[in-house]
Amino acid sequence: MADALEQFKQVGKNALHDLKAVSNLEQLEQFRVKYLSRKGEVTNLLGLLGKMPKELRPQAGQLANSIKKEVISAFDQFQDQFKAGQKAPVSGPLFDVTLPGKPTGQGASHLITKTVDELLEIFGRMGFDIGYGPEIEDEFHNFVALNIEESHPARDPLDNFYIDDNTLLRSQTSTMQIRVMENTEPPIRIVAPGRVFRPDSVDATHMFMFHQIEALVVDEGVSMIDLKTTIDQFIQVFYGEGTTWRFRPSFFPFTEPSAEVDLLVQDKNGKDFWLEMGGCGMVDPNVFKAVGYDPEKYTGWAFGFGIERLAMRKYGITDIRLFYENDLRFLNQF
Repeated sequence: MADALEQFKQVGKNALHDLKAVSNLEQLEQFRVKYLSRKGEVTNLLGLLGKMPKELRPQAGQLANSIKKEVISAFDQFQDQFKAGQKAPVSGPLFDVTLPGKPTGQGASHLITKTVDELLEIFGRMGFDIGYGPEIEDEFHNFVALNIEESHPARDPLDNFYIDDNTLLRSQTSTMQIRVMENTEPPIRIVAPGRVFRPDSVDATHMFMFHQIEALVVDEGVSMIDLKTTIDQFIQVFYGEGTTWRFRPSFFPFTEPSAEVDLLVQDKNGKDFWLEMGGCGMVDPNVFKAVGYDPEKYTGWAFGFGIERLAMRKYGITDIRLFYENDLRFLNQF
């Protein structure tokens, strides 16, 4: 009994083996006649059932039907490949295994990721820890604790991506200053990189989503000199010795006094101009009060730089949109 079933299985194995050897339409037709015609070996399996013992017929019938379906399915698929031109009607190997392989591109980190890694490495050597926080924030962390009043233009719903009345996509990584100070006693020395979101009109220098890196230092006796020294050391390392930059007086609700940081750059015609990189200043006492710090005891400074702008200045990129278009002609340069 077992030998008879094994003979059925062997017919199926032989058919599938022979089908793999077919290389043209003529051979395919010869296969069909041998195995699937009215007197073919696979078709004939059902005719052999009458010669078997009654107790073996159900099992043998199921096996014969299974083999027939499998071979017919493989044959039909093979035939469709020929009709579609997917299998060349030629004999011999389908490809030359002695030909050299096709080169494949080597992946690399995106330029934004590379820049973030370099920034964190520089500030890590300067003794800064790293802080990460949520991209969906509440108004307290995004505005209130940062001394941004309800009437301030920065809180206008048209200038933010609000999710509901009290929740929005963060518009600045300054929110991490609040979250760190809420859970940490001074001294504090952290940098916080991350994405921020503002509904700006897209042009060569603006995007609705971009990256910032925020820094915060809080301790007793911290001064503006510490801020300027840190920024100067960072710029000279990141851009190279002799890079020209400046403080420009400005105003931010969460720092007082405040300044803009500008770098001297050249346009494509060789003309010098100042490019804004971000803002900085001494932490406003109201911010300390919002997190329970004593502003009479502690002082601190903070800055926030646009990571895309830092990279644009370093690598001579003139359009921020290039970072996000996924054009390999641009990305392969870095």
